[in-house]
Amino acid sequence: MKPQSKIICIANQKGGVGKTTTAVNLAASLAAAERPTLLVDMDPQGNATSGVGLDKASLKHTVYDALINDSAVSGLIVDTGQPYLHILPANSDLTGVELELATMTGREQKLKFMLASVSERYRYIIIDCPPSLNLLTINAMTAADSVLIPLQCEFYAMEGLSQILQTIRLIQKNLNPLLKIEGILLTMFDARGNLGKEVASEIRTHFPDQVFESVIPRNVRLAEAPSHGKPVIYYDITSRGAASYLQLAREIIQRENIHG
Repeated sequence: MKPQSKIICIANQKGGVGKTTTAVNLAASLAAAERPTLLVDMDPQGNATSGVGLDKASLKHTVYDALINDSAVSGLIVDTGQPYLHILPANSDLTGVELELATMTGREQKLKFMLASVSERYRYIIIDCPPSLNLLTINAMTAADSVLIPLQCEFYAMEGLSQILQTIRLIQKNLNPLLKIEGILLTMFDARGNLGKEVASEIRTHFPDQVFESVIPRNVRLAEAPSHGKPVIYYDITSRGAASYLQLAREIIQRENIHG
């Protein structure tokens, strides 16, 4: 029997925490493990789209067409050129989608029903959310099985975490009672300073069962890769950034094997 697909949305209302970096590189790492993976870009900035090498300005069709025009998702998915990795792309067309969705019935569940039509083709579906709580993020959380929360190792980390946890509780209460927390991912970790270590320790103390063992370091190669239109494992497989995301993918796959 073929395993059911798992939908993970990458979300944090705070910007600059490594959200899109995580969506792109986790998706690529899962695909590298030969798990058919779909990356869904729900951010009007379209950085996940350009991060896998697509020219977002020249795209004729995007996730917008499925959300607003009810276009079939299967016809909008693009092959990234990397084995096992496809993307449902986005660009600035998504910017005004809030107003267009506002009058639609079932507007919070549009993405959920869209993905249902293609989910059997993929083992993992990774959704990159915009850095705000809007209808696009709500759609992502309503469609997802779980939320992965990237958290920068900085002074205000706990404050940002409490906001996203409150959002998840609201979604669980009103739209998706089965939504789980996949885990908290510590990002932009600098082992040379004390602050990062202190923040990491505090978060592990408060959430002992929810923080991934994998930690994403500050890494030059990781920062450079998007400008080359490549996930870091295809830009520099030997870098610490590549190793950390491959480890994260292994951790997620191992959990699946344990929990079924």
